[in-house]
Amino acid sequence: MSEWQLDVGVDEFDQAVLETSHNVLVLVDFWAPWCAPCRALKPILEKLASEYKGRFQLVKVNSDDNPELSTRFNVRGIPQVKAFLNGALVDEFSGALPESQIRTFINKLLPSPGEKLRLEAMLEYVQLKDAKRALHLLEQAAELDPQSDIILIDRAELLLDLERPEEAASLLSNVSSAEPWLDRLKNLQARIELTKAAAHLDDIPSLTRTITADPANLTVRHQLAIRYISNAQYPEALDQLLEIIRRDRRFNDEVARKSMLQLFSVLGSDHSLVSQYRKKLASLLN
Repeated sequence: MSEWQLDVGVDEFDQAVLETSHNVLVLVDFWAPWCAPCRALKPILEKLASEYKGRFQLVKVNSDDNPELSTRFNVRGIPQVKAFLNGALVDEFSGALPESQIRTFINKLLPSPGEKLRLEAMLEYVQLKDAKRALHLLEQAAELDPQSDIILIDRAELLLDLERPEEAASLLSNVSSAEPWLDRLKNLQARIELTKAAAHLDDIPSLTRTITADPANLTVRHQLAIRYISNAQYPEALDQLLEIIRRDRRFNDEVARKSMLQLFSVLGSDHSLVSQYRKKLASLLN
């Protein structure tokens, strides 16, 4: 087996497929030992994985051993090959297609020159945490592929990490099709609003001293929560927002609840804090 193909189960799937697909096209072959068409397809896929030398990653999933994955990705018959890019399912085919058709399927999904540079930029950011260098590469990628929405979105995210929310908002306004990236766009837009809100506030020690002297000052308490968010101190921020709701749930047109929902959007529904604080919020409001 080459370095560009591997067998995975449910525990390894998200990292091997969804995370890896932010850097390279990933093909997932759902198969089973008893399936004759699967046995016919397997050597073709393995040959192409070796021939393409890392331009795509082949991941094989035994559907008998991993029924959760088959259910999760709606595998109704095997063999079934699903293609992932940027953490999302982008295409698929069923059955043991001939090699020529599989080549056509792969080639139409392989990244363009701009996309290759985008993947290089994001890999650089993940590995080296160099947002400025990654942003420079993304700007070059945008010149090669000016119609790419995902390059715009990646640039906006890095600008946010560099505390440049106005520029990030401007880029997002140019995204032509929100549908494939809807959750990510909502996340970034919430981050932009929260970052802008924190821009002209006092620092955390100053706001904390004010709250200590006057615990009923809900305006300053909300400012403290926003500052905590901008500093990625999310539990502290959520505690402050809950305290505002406990004291006055209608304060300033329910601003604390709105800020909590924005933060939930930033964190994502799978984050442990979201589940924990949704329950606390529901208990408080009942």
